[in-house]
Amino acid sequence: MTQDLFDRLSRSRFRSRFRLGARENAYLDAKGCDVIRSHAADFVAQRLAPAEPRNDGRQTPMRGHPAFIAQHATATCCRGCLAKWHGIPAGRPMTEAEQGRVVTVIMEWITRQRA
Repeated sequence: MTQDLFDRLSRSRFRSRFRLGARENAYLDAKGCDVIRSHAADFVAQRLAPAEPRNDGRQTPMRGHPAFIAQHATATCCRGCLAKWHGIPAGRPMTEAEQGRVVTVIMEWITRQRA
């Protein structure tokens, strides 16, 4: 499933334009992937997992953290994108498994960027 998702994302003009910059790579180097994964999990739990997230559609900044950039690149930035790209319906809380899958996708994108 993950490779199919990344193939589809690569064909999207909007999604494929995102890249980690020097600042985000430096932050990754300083913090390490475990910390970034923890941050991503917190962002997903707080900003996406509720049935009706606050400011849905505008809750994920476009810069400032590697996970934020990854969320836009992987269509894990809002409940609308999660429904369209990942089949996770809006209007109900995300399960722990869904949250874990979203974090895995975010971290996979980051790993691919660093390769």
